[in-house]
Amino acid sequence: MKTVKSVPQLSVIVIALNQQANLVPCLETVRWADEIVVVDSGSRDRTLELAQAFTDRIFTIDWPGFGAAKNYALDRATGEWILSLDTDERVPEALRDEIISAVQGNSPYAGYRVARRNYFGGRWVRYLGWYPDYTLRLFQRDKGRFRERAVHEEVVVDGPVGVLPTPLDHYSYTDVSDYLARQDRYARLAAAEMLKEGRRPIAGELFWRPLCHFLKLYLLRLGFLEGRLGYTLALLGSLYNFLKYHYLRELDGHREMDSE
Repeated sequence: MKTVKSVPQLSVIVIALNQQANLVPCLETVRWADEIVVVDSGSRDRTLELAQAFTDRIFTIDWPGFGAAKNYALDRATGEWILSLDTDERVPEALRDEIISAVQGNSPYAGYRVARRNYFGGRWVRYLGWYPDYTLRLFQRDKGRFRERAVHEEVVVDGPVGVLPTPLDHYSYTDVSDYLARQDRYARLAAAEMLKEGRRPIAGELFWRPLCHFLKLYLLRLGFLEGRLGYTLALLGSLYNFLKYHYLRELDGHREMDSE
């Protein structure tokens, strides 16, 4: 009698690039999953070697953008449910139990949103909009797909969405220099995405947008309750806002020159 191989209930998908410092702590928290899929985009450190201790479902591709890379991983997952993780995220035990319960039960939802505890330099940031920072991470494979954006990709699901109570731990930035390096990259990608969508520069926005963003983070979102760190993060957030629209202006200028 031929044995029918059962379909994994849960696949964890992770995209990585030079993440040897983060990959093991991340994957250690999801060892219990039925399948782990790692998609690498050309790491030159030990990322691929370390991934082999957790899975043989490892793929290497040229970097296509965040959304496209996650859809590539999604297409290679075989589980009925998908848990999408970033390498700097960790799944606490309580959240693990909630995920298993959702996956093994007769869930009425196509996906679940999860809060994130975002950390800066090891400190949990409760204000400035950093918490609860809900994001859709668990979903049925045949009902979800990532929007293929250069940055700020998100899952879109066909069906109702629930919420899991326990947050992910997200060790987002180690220090100011780490923040600045990554946010400059994200600002460039966001500007390119805005230009692609037809967004054009607005007069004076390089002044009033960063200012309004700082006031929103520091006052309206209670950043001042974080003390000195709150002031620093509000400034950094306004700088990202400035860079995004500065790069949009640059790209728009290059487009006009190219069209002449």
